[in-house]
Amino acid sequence: MRTELITVRSGGSPVVVDITPEAAKFVRSEKDGLLHVFVPHATAGLAIIETGAGSDDDLLTAIDDLLPTADKWQHRHGSRGHGRDHVLPAWIPPYATLPVIGGEIALGTWQSICLVDPNGDNPIRQVRFSFLKG
Repeated sequence: MRTELITVRSGGSPVVVDITPEAAKFVRSEKDGLLHVFVPHATAGLAIIETGAGSDDDLLTAIDDLLPTADKWQHRHGSRGHGRDHVLPAWIPPYATLPVIGGEIALGTWQSICLVDPNGDNPIRQVRFSFLKG
């Protein structure tokens, strides 16, 4: 298995970051196999979604609706409502596994691999790409 850790600057506010170009670069020299993407953080996840047409903003709105930043969370360190960020990975997992065929990730036409980071307290994230040959 080949693996690589990248750094993503997600900033200081909730964000959806398209990491598809970095993932595509990682598998470009491979043939067939599986790409596993993992976010080693307790307050971020990965989503396979369309970006650029408003879906990324819609996702952040849905997170706010489902997991509001209120003072109701028992996990209370960090910024207001930070407890919801620790619940996020139960709905948006911190991993995804995708097929790679001939050195290309077999995504659908409008699909992108996105880091979902609602936690403005941590502006720098890491993402691990791992490739398992077929």
